[in-house]
Amino acid sequence: MDEDTAQQALHHAEMLKHEQDQEANMSSNIAAAFVAAQKEFGKALKSADNPYFKSKYADLQAVSDAVMEPLNKHGIAVIQKTSPSQTGVLVETVFIHESGEQLSAGQLYLPAPKEDPQKYGGALTYARRYALMAACGIAPEDDDGNAASDAIKQEKAKPITADQAVELNALIEEAGSDVTKVCAFFEVDHIENLPAGRYKQAVAMLKKKQKKEAA
Repeated sequence: MDEDTAQQALHHAEMLKHEQDQEANMSSNIAAAFVAAQKEFGKALKSADNPYFKSKYADLQAVSDAVMEPLNKHGIAVIQKTSPSQTGVLVETVFIHESGEQLSAGQLYLPAPKEDPQKYGGALTYARRYALMAACGIAPEDDDGNAASDAIKQEKAKPITADQAVELNALIEEAGSDVTKVCAFFEVDHIENLPAGRYKQAVAMLKKKQKKEAA
């Protein structure tokens, strides 16, 4: 390597380091501002009614109220960009600092039917709300997950369908088992009252017994 080439390489390395230092300094601006803003975030107060779960939840406005003032105070604006999707909605939350720096929180996808404008709009609002909450690291004053969990538990506690009861009775007979013992094991008075959440367990248990009897 001749002297001119070596000097050019050294100059290029110095320029690259300078650019990297500038990028690091720029990143530190929005990082410091975001940390300061996050310390002032409030709770996303539940104020909207969820008729399905008969509970309250924090809507998009409540989430915005919890974070926008602190973010703006520290020089950060928020935009939520949507991207085309054939099967749903894509929302990207981007924080923009007054210095020009930007920080993306990534994209959130939710399935949504485009042929139903009302459902599509609802899914978009839902995506924006949860994307903003995730990006800012906040949670509602008490999580909707509790209501969702209760609904799932209630669904599993419902009795099996008539067709499932017929299938279980047939499996009990084929396995040479006793319906009274099966009911006692699952703590129900009739097989028709077996909780839906335990149906698969009952089927698996009876099929296992059936194979054992056939061996």
